[in-house]
Amino acid sequence: MRVIIKKDQNEVGLWTASYIADKIRRSDPTPNKPFVLGLPTGSSPIPVYRELARMCKAGELSFKNVITFNMDEYVGLDENHTESYHYFMFENLFRHIDIPREHINILNGNAPDLEAECADYEKRIVAAGGIDLFIGGIGPDGHIAFNEPGSSLTSRTRVKTLRYDTILANSRFFGGDMNKVPKLALTVGVGTVMDAREVLIIITGFNKARALREVVEGGVSHMWTASILQMHQRGIIACDEPATSELHLDTVKYFMDIENPDDKNRHF
Repeated sequence: MRVIIKKDQNEVGLWTASYIADKIRRSDPTPNKPFVLGLPTGSSPIPVYRELARMCKAGELSFKNVITFNMDEYVGLDENHTESYHYFMFENLFRHIDIPREHINILNGNAPDLEAECADYEKRIVAAGGIDLFIGGIGPDGHIAFNEPGSSLTSRTRVKTLRYDTILANSRFFGGDMNKVPKLALTVGVGTVMDAREVLIIITGFNKARALREVVEGGVSHMWTASILQMHQRGIIACDEPATSELHLDTVKYFMDIENPDDKNRHF
């Protein structure tokens, strides 16, 4: 597992966007062999999306032969609702890049048969050739997508009941009213994410420090679902300095030395 440590969230975003762009360019995608990208929502990827949009507008990157699959969506929230993940993705990325609408895949939280929607999502991923690179973020409790503590580490795309803590945390987006926060969501499973050929998790901010510590220094546990990244052959964490505040000093130094062996100006 690689751990990339940058100064702040903005630097993490620039590095991650550059990494994604390089992967897309190197794959030289075509209509018959597209690059398949898994995407998250939340505050962590916003700097990434901002830079990808800039690259696309500048002619430095194209998404014409890229297919995307998003991690999750609320159940029962209209796609045009300002807190739906459909709305988030179009506002922060899709309407700023040249990706064809038919290449965008987001779970339908208003499907008449939610279980069938989840099963179909898994089939669509397989039909696309599998996900080449899955980008993700984590919650302060170490969950990835809506795979909250206690979720199976082999789980697939499914309907998920949200925990009280998640509903409380997300109520800030709904005017502080917990009753307005959906109680159910559709989410890819931990196993779905792990099937990707490469996984890159963004972890930024002091409030994610304990989660980063558990994911990097702790054991693999269903109580910290992102810890499964330790088992992936091509797992990467891109984090900022505030998020490393609970890591052992030797751990930080180890990963910094691997990624930046010639940087003599660091302070530990």
